[in-house]
Amino acid sequence: MLKPRWTRIVWLALPGMTASCAASLPPSAEPPRLTLPRAASTPCVLVRLPEAPTQADLEVAYVERGASLVACENARAAAVETLTAERALQDRWRRETAARRRPAIWPW
Repeated sequence: MLKPRWTRIVWLALPGMTASCAASLPPSAEPPRLTLPRAASTPCVLVRLPEAPTQADLEVAYVERGASLVACENARAAAVETLTAERALQDRWRRETAARRRPAIWPW
């Protein structure tokens, strides 16, 4: 009795199909993300002088503006530090995922 032609070649095609599935890339994951500190995302508020400022108002505003500027600079530094750390994590993630990737087609 003759066997159909496809049953003879199935044993040749099956390993090729299995190997091509093994060479496919794994599903891509999202790169790491960091959250900004709350102070970095809130706007800076500077003290304003009243309509008719006195010498005491000027001195108080000067001190309060200085404190506000220091707080704003700290918030900016935290935002920059977070962004730099996030980019370093993403760069490391890209290097690691690029190293794990296999070619889509095996060179036979």
